[in-house]
Amino acid sequence: MTISLPLQKMSVSDKLRALEDIWEDLSRNPKSVPMPAWHADVLKAREKRVRSGAARFTDWTEAKRTIRERVR
Repeated sequence: MTISLPLQKMSVSDKLRALEDIWEDLSRNPKSVPMPAWHADVLKAREKRVRSGAARFTDWTEAKRTIRERVR
C-alpha cells in the first residue's frame, strides 16, 4: 500500500502530529517493528559500558538543555 501525504501543504505542526500518530500506532506492537543489526550492536555496547561502570548518566532536565543548545 502506498500512501501519499501532501507534505508541501502541511504545516510543521501537522507533520509532527502525523509522526506522533504513526509512532503511537507502531508502539502498540513493538515486536512487529524490526530492529536493525547495528541497533542491537549499539545496545550491547552500551550495556557493557554500564556493567563496567564506564557509562555516564545525565539528569533528564540537563540532557534536554544540552540538546537544545546543540541544535540552535
